[in-house]
Formats: sequence, C-alpha cells, structure tokens
Amino acid sequence: MADTHRISFEPVDIEMDVAEDENILDAAFRQGIHLMHGCREGRCSACKSYLLDGDVQMDNYSTFACNDAEVEEGYVLLCRSHAFSDCTIELLNFDEDELLGGVPIQDVRTHVTAIEPVTRDIVSLRLLAVEPATFEFRAGQYADIHIPGTDEHRSFSMASTAATPGQVEFLIKKYPGGKFSGLLDDGISVGDELTITGPYGTSTLKDGHILPVICIAGGAGMAPVLALLRHMSETASPRAVRFYYGARTAADLFYLDEIAEVGAGLVDFTFTACLSESMAGALPDTVTVEHGNVTDVVARHEGDIARSEIYLCGPPPMVDAALELLDTHAVPKDQVFYDKFTSPIFD
Repeated sequence: MADTHRISFEPVDIEMDVAEDENILDAAFRQGIHLMHGCREGRCSACKSYLLDGDVQMDNYSTFACNDAEVEEGYVLLCRSHAFSDCTIELLNFDEDELLGGVPIQDVRTHVTAIEPVTRDIVSLRLLAVEPATFEFRAGQYADIHIPGTDEHRSFSMASTAATPGQVEFLIKKYPGGKFSGLLDDGISVGDELTITGPYGTSTLKDGHILPVICIAGGAGMAPVLALLRHMSETASPRAVRFYYGARTAADLFYLDEIAEVGAGLVDFTFTACLSESMAGALPDTVTVEHGNVTDVVARHEGDIARSEIYLCGPPPMVDAALELLDTHAVPKDQVFYDKFTSPIFD
C-alpha cells in the first residue's frame, strides 16, 4: 500500500492527505476540495501552484504549461504531481466559494437514451442516470465519459442543468478517428451502458455577481453556454446576457429555437450568430447574423467588454483568440471563465 503524506495549502489554511500513487489534484477531488483545474493532463497550467516545502515529483507534462525555469524555481502542476513527503503548497489561483463548496466527484452508471445529429458533425448524446439515479453538477461544468472496453475517457461539457438531475445531455463534435466520438456513428446505441465521472470545471455562475454576462462559443462549445442560459432562465437571473456563437456556415448552426426560447425567459438577452465562411442559407428572421470570426464580431460590438463576465468554450484556437482579445481590452482575469480542453479530450 502506498505511503500517505499531509498536504497543507496556503494561503487558504486547508490540509488533506495524499497517497504517493495518486496525483494531488485527484486526491483533493476525492476529499471534496475543488482546486482550480483545466485539462487535468499537464497541458493548460490552470492548476499551476508553488511548492513552498516538501518533495514533489511530476509525471509527464507540457513545458508550455510549466517550463524548465519555473520547475527549477518550485512551480508544480497539481494534476501531474505526486507527493513523497509532507508538503506545503501555495495556491496561485483559487475560488474561495468553490474550494470546499463544490459538487463532489461522482461515478455514475448511465444508459443511452438518444443519439441525435444536430449538424453534420455535432451529435446530441442523452444519458439517463441509473446508479445512482441522479448526477449532481453545476451549469457550465463537464464530465468524463469512459470509453467502453478501455481504460480511457474523454471529457465533454453538459448542456443540461440540475433541473433534470437524472437526465444528462452532451453535445459532441465528431472527429475522424475519434476514440469516443467515432463510436457515435457505429459502436454505441440507445440502451447501451456508459459510465461518467464528474463534475469537473469551474466555469460556473458565481452567486451574488451582477455584471452582464458575455458568452463566446463555437462548435460543441454550445453545450456549457446553453447550460448556463438554461440555469439563468430557471433561476430568474436578472443579469443581462449577450451570446456570440461562431460557425462556418448557416448549416453549422443548431438549437436556434432552443436558444430563442431560453432567451425569452431572461430579462435582457441577445444572440448573434457569427459565420466565418458563408452568409448563404435560410435562417429565421429573428436570428441576428454577422460575417466574420466570432472574436472579430465580439470586438466590433463589445468596446466596453471589461465591464462584463466572460464565459468561453470552443476549439482551442477560438479560445486562444478570445483570450488575446480580452487581454487587449484589459479584462480582469477573475472575470474570465473557461475550460481549455486539449485535443485528446475533444475526440
């Protein structure tokens, strides 16, 4: 049995135990401590922290997330770090409300209830929780779906909300050769069993916040934004919302009726479809359409974007471009929320 060590987190005065054969981030999840995280694969730096004292060794990680100079200085990625002594670690990024108040990680056995294409390459996957009969999560979070017959998983955001705790919807983009998404055409059927683990992610609405909300999404990044909108409508949120969705053509747009219906339940809501390639194609008169990449359209309309909270989800290039735009406009980092999935997670 692996030795266990004590981890002390600063400046939050939280302690926990971790075994040498588990990484520090997973040990925290297991004990109900929700540290900041993103890809959970050592690639995004969201969980980067500073080792004040102790012996930590890291599994394989990207030097883009933590370069050699940072490692020499004492920086660590908690998702790749194993403790071999008692340690004191300074958290560089944390959400005090989430740290001890997050939703516990759950393993849930589910049955597939629907697999429905919504565009040429995006599928709605609906699951029914069986054991336990509910899956608790917050709008904006994601879960791991375990690939049948393997030890692997892929991570996808929920499009549904806690209003239907036994029913979970994912919007999944299909990729050629995708280990999970490839099964959606031939390999997974209605009635099949899938196991999910979660929830993960910190792109959730914060209680008591009043700033307007700007959502920027593309592709299957529709999922967490739709969940956020549904949650705001269900809870009668008074906050203004502007939603910019990027697609190539009109044929790549979907759930327009759902967006309009949810938006009608909000106090102040606008939706703009941003088409980067072609403006051709029939769309409802109620849909505002503009030509250009989604970040270019946002830049044209949101000159005062620093006075908003921003929620991002989509392909990594879109997220990178949006972050660059927000940095140019000096948007405070604590007003920006996103989970930057890496490519193995996308398929």
